Amino acid sequence: MVGPSFTDDERQVASRRLKLGFVALIGLSGGLVALAADATPVQGVVAVVAGLLVGGLLLAYLEWIGQDWRSGGR
Repeated sequence: MVGPSFTDDERQVASRRLKLGFVALIGLSGGLVALAADATPVQGVVAVVAGLLVGGLLLAYLEWIGQDWRSGGR
């Protein structure tokens, strides 16, 4: 029999890295949009912070939906 390729610890580390990368991608995309719109440096930082907040909220929502889906509830 073939077992899982990741241990539980490795799976948790990979999951945490994926989540942080997801939030960072959304945050940096906000900064890139601000850069493309010729924003000031302060506006760019605000856009990155707002993107990180939105990314965190989106991640929390997706985790909530995932837990609901895994439990089979509606």
